Amino acid sequence: MAQNTRTAPAGTPTNVTQKHTKGGIGESTLRPDGTLKVTGEFAYSSDMWHEDMLWGQTLRSTVAHAEIVSIDISEALAMPGVYSVLTYDDLPAEMKNYGLEIQDTPVLANGRVRHHGEPVALVAADHPETARRAAAKIKIDYRELPLVTDEASALAADAPLIHEGRDDHHSGHVPHPNIVHRQPIIRGNVEEARKRADVIVEGEYTFGMQDQAFLGPESGLAVPSEDGGVDLYVATQWLHSDLKQIAPVLGLPEEKVRMTLSGVGGAFGGREDISMQIHACLLALATNKPVKIVYNRFESFFGHVHRHPAKLWYEHGATKDGKITHMKCRIVLDGGAYASASPAVVGNASSLSVGPYVIDDVDIEAIALYTNNPPCGAMRGFGAVQACFAYEAQMDKLAAKLGMDPVEFRQLNAMEMGTIMPTGQVVDSPAPVAELLRRVKARPLPPERQWETAGEGADVRALPGGLSNTTHGEGVVRGVGYAVGIKNVGFSEGFDDYSTARVRLEVINGEPVAMVHTAMAEVGQGGVTVHAQIARTELGVTQVTIHPADTQVGSAGSTSASRQTYMTGGAVKNTCEAVREALLEMGRRKNGSYHPAWAHAELLLEGGKVVTDGGEVLADIADILENEAIDLELEFRHRPTVAFDLKTGQGDGHVQYTFAAHRAVVEVDTELGLVKVVELATAQDVGKALNMLSVVGQIQGGTTQGLGVAVMEEIIVDPKTAKVRNPSFTDYLIPTILDTPTIPVDVLELADPNAPYGLRGLGEAPTLSSTPAVLAAIRQATGLELNKTPIRPEALTGTL
Repeated sequence: MAQNTRTAPAGTPTNVTQKHTKGGIGESTLRPDGTLKVTGEFAYSSDMWHEDMLWGQTLRSTVAHAEIVSIDISEALAMPGVYSVLTYDDLPAEMKNYGLEIQDTPVLANGRVRHHGEPVALVAADHPETARRAAAKIKIDYRELPLVTDEASALAADAPLIHEGRDDHHSGHVPHPNIVHRQPIIRGNVEEARKRADVIVEGEYTFGMQDQAFLGPESGLAVPSEDGGVDLYVATQWLHSDLKQIAPVLGLPEEKVRMTLSGVGGAFGGREDISMQIHACLLALATNKPVKIVYNRFESFFGHVHRHPAKLWYEHGATKDGKITHMKCRIVLDGGAYASASPAVVGNASSLSVGPYVIDDVDIEAIALYTNNPPCGAMRGFGAVQACFAYEAQMDKLAAKLGMDPVEFRQLNAMEMGTIMPTGQVVDSPAPVAELLRRVKARPLPPERQWETAGEGADVRALPGGLSNTTHGEGVVRGVGYAVGIKNVGFSEGFDDYSTARVRLEVINGEPVAMVHTAMAEVGQGGVTVHAQIARTELGVTQVTIHPADTQVGSAGSTSASRQTYMTGGAVKNTCEAVREALLEMGRRKNGSYHPAWAHAELLLEGGKVVTDGGEVLADIADILENEAIDLELEFRHRPTVAFDLKTGQGDGHVQYTFAAHRAVVEVDTELGLVKVVELATAQDVGKALNMLSVVGQIQGGTTQGLGVAVMEEIIVDPKTAKVRNPSFTDYLIPTILDTPTIPVDVLELADPNAPYGLRGLGEAPTLSSTPAVLAAIRQATGLELNKTPIRPEALTGTL
């Protein structure tokens, strides 16, 4: 389906230690779990089993905002096979709330529900159907309360407060308790810059609520232990963050809650928050039996957060020669009933709202609201996706008003290394924005369809509407659109972002073997492959074992923010380097008196041997180790960041920036409102491709998710009831292989000197620019403004 090219301009630094052990960094090593997943043999968390296991079930609210007048569990408890029914009053610890950044989410509803699908009660039974039937017998009397569903109802003077008692309004800088977080960014003088503008454009944009749509539903197994603790096997994105939230509400010290990662069927941010983890543990401790919880697809839509829907208003000005003078914007994110990651999403949306462009004068405000809509939090792109959709539409408007080519206009204003961000931070590594745009534009366009001969014998899969067989070429027009985006990498704003790795080097059956142990959540990104490649490169061994991820080693942070290869990969690299030095010191003690090179030469580990930089073999690693082992555990931290100033938004808030560009080619049936995306070409700078096969897969996956939100994906929430209307893959549509176009990938490798191997985090960036590129192409084909995602047929046919 895809082609890819890989280039680095002459003289580009690589920042890579040169090693030559097979299967090291730079090679397209295959995933160790790939075949098992393709054949269906891989064990996911939903496949776990334990003798004498019970099944857990969650009862969720049927209304979005209500007082709980009464709960009657008597019929449920009386059912044969039911072992336990728990409500808020049964929670064992004083701490009854949890949350990623703000602990505002109750384990079970406490007298009030704040969104449709909020957990109210738990059941444990000896069969999943018994648990489901028992939950259905729990009687709850609700007294419905007024709803908060949008900015107007949230910020009205008499608005119901979603969370009372927020006297500080989250650090005292928000004007209303229903605002989770607010981040302004002020730089320069917008009003003065506005006077220099020859053209001014503005736009209002609406971004729909997207679901992560991972294929493996939330699931896990909690097993009570003899010491009064619990062992939890679960699919998650951040074991240690889960641990810090779970232990207090169980009333247990962290050392009595032992967590092990089980098979994860995708994540994309949706597993960063707690789902069934606490509930399974509570039921296991209450019954003293293992308890397994597996959500069905319907419940999964209520069991995790979603991407924030957003309203965005932008104004840009430019001189007649095409230089952008200023930018003003206001971004309103709907965070739903609980905070989740909303504060960090606001920080990203505001600080990246200007896009990859040089604009000295900006006035930016981003807020996230508490509402009675479903909770929203982390999803691939994390605030930057919504902003990119809007600012790229603005770039096209400016170019059109100036009569300029949209790519050339972007290139004229593109940032580069040395550009100062609106936050005052200097971009201190390559920023090849103009080059990425040049590459996608220079790629040959796919051939035009011959619609006049497309009748009999035409492959309907290539037509808008596909196998629905509704289009035969009538009224079909082609459009081409471009977009480019900027995304931060890693946790920002002063967060203590670190990762830990333990590496053990020993001899097994006469061969040196490295064991890598981290708490990194492998959610499909390929970290287990890359960690082995790093160990082979740094230790010169062929055999590498990846220890299962658990909380018996230090935190690896979250598998999010495009950070794991940078952070946990960096931790593995640093620890391997320390193991290597310990091995060489051991070799010097044993062999140094026999060969002066031990003391004076540059020594490397290659092919299981210690060699000089001139290629002379000094010893076998196995002979140095003999019966000993080297076992080290070290932490890795990136360079420090600082929190953005809450009044001006100034501060070096981000670790690293990454960039991607897209060109979309679409064909639109303007009579039926059907869209066929023919191609989504992309170019991205990855710093250093540690595994090109994995790099291309990540870029194609992110591109496809951006395509989905452009033309089909949206969780529909009824504005009158705040209830989710489409919690299933029947009604919530995601791209299939028939919807996914050719995705040629052009990979640049411009090293970041501050990063391990010079790499850049890459997983999120392609999700940014693919959405606005598709919309730009549809706009070009139809001449319509199209300021809302996703684009539905009625928006294209004028029947909206």
